[in-house]
Amino acid sequence: MNREEQLLKKRILDLANLCCRRDIPSYTDFLNLNEQTVFHSLERSLPPVRFMLTGGYEPAERKIVCFLPSYEEETMEPPIRILEVKPVSPRFAEALTHRDYLGALMNLGIERSILGDIVINEDGCFIFCLDRMAEYISNELRQVRHTAVFCQRVSALSCQVEQKYEEVRGSIASPRLDSVLAMVYHSSRTKIIPYIQGEKVFIDGRLVTSPSLLLKGGEIVSVRGMGKFQFTGTENETKKGRIFVSARKYC
Repeated sequence: MNREEQLLKKRILDLANLCCRRDIPSYTDFLNLNEQTVFHSLERSLPPVRFMLTGGYEPAERKIVCFLPSYEEETMEPPIRILEVKPVSPRFAEALTHRDYLGALMNLGIERSILGDIVINEDGCFIFCLDRMAEYISNELRQVRHTAVFCQRVSALSCQVEQKYEEVRGSIASPRLDSVLAMVYHSSRTKIIPYIQGEKVFIDGRLVTSPSLLLKGGEIVSVRGMGKFQFTGTENETKKGRIFVSARKYC
C-alpha cells in the first residue's frame, strides 16, 4: 500500500466517523476509479453510517462519497454543481476536446479532485465540480485554447447531460466479462485478458480482475485506455446456443 492510498483510507474513515459521531453529512472530493476501489475495500471497516456514491449524473465515472446523517434521505442533493461552457462566438470556435477543457481548468489552479466528469457536447461542455469552487470557475474560465468562452451554472433540471453512445450488438457464448469486452471493442479474448489482469477494468467503480465474471444488465464497464460502456443485457438465444447481447459504447 503506497502513501497516497494510506492517506485516502484515513481521510475516508475520518469522514465516515465524523458523520456517525456528530450525525452531520460529510463528503469526499471526487474519486477516480482506482480511488473508488480503495473506498469499496473499506466498506466493512466503516462505522454504522449510510452512504451513497454519485457523480451528479448517470453514468458518471468520477464520483464523490456522501456519508448521510440519520435525518437525511438518500435523495438529498449532493454538493455537486453543473457548469455549462460555451464559446462566445460559435462561428469562430475551435473543435475543443476533453483535454483542452481540463487543461484550461488546471491553468486556473483547480485541483483535479475538485472536478468530476467533463462531458463534451455539440455546443461546448458540462463541467461537474464541487460546490465550493463553482463560483470561482464560472467567474474565471474565459478561454479554452484560443477560444473565448463563457461559463455559467445550470441546474440539473434545466440541462440534459447525455453522453453520446454507439449501440453495439453481437452474439457470444455467455456474458463473461472477457467475451463482452471482445465484442464491444471488436477484439479477441486473448487481447482483452491482459487489460483485465493488468487491473485496467472497472465495473461500477470496482476493480475487476476475473475474465469469467458474468456481467449484469445496467452495469457500467470502464477500461483504461479504451473507454467505457453500459452493458444493456442479454437478448435472444441463437439456434446454436449463443446469446445475443447489447451495449452502449460511450463516444
